[in-house]
Amino acid sequence: MTQMIGRQIKDPPRDAQTQSHIFLIRGAYARMTSQGIYSLLPLGFRVCAKIETIIREEMNRIEGQEVLMPVVLPRELWEESGRYQGVDETLLRFKDRNGKDMLLGMTHEEAVVHLARTEANSYKQLPFMLYQIQTKYRDEARPRAGLIRCREFTMKDAYSFHADAESLDAYYDRAHEAYERIFRRVGMRHVVSIQSDTGMMGGTGAHEFMAVADCGEDTIFLSQDGKYQANREVATTGLKFTKSAEQALTKVHTPAKKTIEEVAEFLKVPTSQTGKAVFYVMPDDSKGARPGSQKLVFAVIRGDIEVNEVKLKNHLRTSQLMFANDEQIRAAGSVPGYASPIGIDPAKVRIVFDRSAAESSNLVVGANEADQHYTGFNFPRDLGAAASKVEITDIATAREGDPDPVTGQPLQMKRGIEVGNIFKLGTKYSAAMACTFLDPNGKAKPMIMGCYGIGVGRAMASVMEQASDKYGPIWPMSIAPYQVHVLGLNLNTPEVKAATDHLYKQLLELGVEVLYDDRNEKAGPAFNDADLIGAPLRVVISPKTLAEGNRAEFKTRDGSEKDMKELSGLAEWLAERVRTELKKYA
Repeated sequence: MTQMIGRQIKDPPRDAQTQSHIFLIRGAYARMTSQGIYSLLPLGFRVCAKIETIIREEMNRIEGQEVLMPVVLPRELWEESGRYQGVDETLLRFKDRNGKDMLLGMTHEEAVVHLARTEANSYKQLPFMLYQIQTKYRDEARPRAGLIRCREFTMKDAYSFHADAESLDAYYDRAHEAYERIFRRVGMRHVVSIQSDTGMMGGTGAHEFMAVADCGEDTIFLSQDGKYQANREVATTGLKFTKSAEQALTKVHTPAKKTIEEVAEFLKVPTSQTGKAVFYVMPDDSKGARPGSQKLVFAVIRGDIEVNEVKLKNHLRTSQLMFANDEQIRAAGSVPGYASPIGIDPAKVRIVFDRSAAESSNLVVGANEADQHYTGFNFPRDLGAAASKVEITDIATAREGDPDPVTGQPLQMKRGIEVGNIFKLGTKYSAAMACTFLDPNGKAKPMIMGCYGIGVGRAMASVMEQASDKYGPIWPMSIAPYQVHVLGLNLNTPEVKAATDHLYKQLLELGVEVLYDDRNEKAGPAFNDADLIGAPLRVVISPKTLAEGNRAEFKTRDGSEKDMKELSGLAEWLAERVRTELKKYA
């Protein structure tokens, strides 16, 4: 430790709010170079290197071939895929010295498609998978939580190429199993695979792997038996909506009552008996539409449920959805605060009903008049001919306690850190970029793709979040920066120095990754630093332990074991203990 670069720090950094961020800095794993950009110190590098080794082993196990693609990419590739203008400012664009438009790769679909189309052109070469462990850059507006959300990061991204959907489906399942092995082997204690939205990646299906942690940015829903798992963006529920005897549609005066809560309280009804109206605008890409024109969307949902905008975007097949302003609402023939599906022209507005509003009876809805609402609204009775133009789908946001769609048991809501994702991309990129193969009949077809990503630094931080106490991380043996931590107390005592040096040398000869605290620190600071380093096994040699029959104090970092061990044979015992522990992560 007298030679190790990186000093442990007593106090937590002021800007750190998560456990992993605090320990990354205090334990000397990483240091911030700029906002959201970090250097890894030797401890952090050792952990990440072990994570990368596990990832490589599992990718090779499913026939992955490792490549390395550039971080800097030309604009032309991203224009081919259609993403250059479609991605927001998180894509860092710049000009090189020759004035050529370039970008820093935040993901490498375009680069790998370009590579594949130059090297493969026959069905006989399919399927294959290419992967890399490479630097990525996303110009995050608000990087946070240390390595969990940063700008520059290391990621394993893999891409598979197939002749048909059946081949992709089979490989996707193998990749899913490989991911489960990876997260188990790196020592994550609670990871769930959940259905997710494909987002900007596109494609026909996706799963996210979430490390359950209180600091997670993602909301996930789990059934009690674990049979249903989904993130907030796509989670569905088993809510039942029953029809009751229809009441007459009646207009009532609701002076200055605009919100769901105000109307429900005024009329003495639960919010679940109301209908919520939300206006959006989306780009109008219909035939003959003027460039830049917008289409109005009218979403109707039960008043106690929120609109899930990701579900709505997916239904509308749009990546852009914004709230309509009052002028746009009035232009559609409605009144802000009192909007109603009754009287809205489906030719001017795209009307989308959630099942909760379509299948419930006698709702309170707006009347498209100031200070007026209707009671007794029933779909489709009260829309008449317009009902046939209404789109009915699930656009509801799941809530904790809602019945899960599999067993009907209450959904549990958790927070999660996305540590990996897999996508069925289909032909989104290969078709756009002419990445084709010749089938047995000599016909050119676009390759069918999957992609599979894992953040390396984020994985390290996520293990910290799940495996730590108030003193520091508790590393699993598989990725610990060192397997054994040897501390010599009172090293100015010749007997202590000789015994500690000898044990250190023996462990090195036995192939154990050992860290020797040779600083001659006092016990308190030495133990505090050892907790921050988090080696699974710890040995302390001091005048006191030697006086008790030439022994050393043995302790596990998690506190589950503490014992006095004779120095004779201790090195061999520790080496065997390390081998035994590592087998748990094989």
